Amino acid sequence: MKNVVFASLILSLLTLACSKREPVVDTTQELKIKYDTTAIDSFSPGATSVDIARQIRMSSQKYQDSLKEVLKLQQEEKRITLELEKENKKKAEAEKKLKAAENKSIETKTTE
Repeated sequence: MKNVVFASLILSLLTLACSKREPVVDTTQELKIKYDTTAIDSFSPGATSVDIARQIRMSSQKYQDSLKEVLKLQQEEKRITLELEKENKKKAEAEKKLKAAENKSIETKTTE
């Protein structure tokens, strides 16, 4: 009887020890951390943060030239709209004068 209990105890220990276990999943490896850098490794020498890269692009000559071009276009649009407003005012004044002159001529004819 002792041998049967001892044998079953050893057999159960062997089955527990040799059974397939679920592999331990390392969650830190599964998480993909998004860094705010443009380099592959954010800790490597020469890694540039996104903010610094943006500042570099903004200070470039091409960017400055595009800003100047946009400013020129805006000024040109303002100038054109002002000229159109002046022309419209002149036309409106000319029409008012013409109508006033017609009204005066009509009044003078009716009084005669």
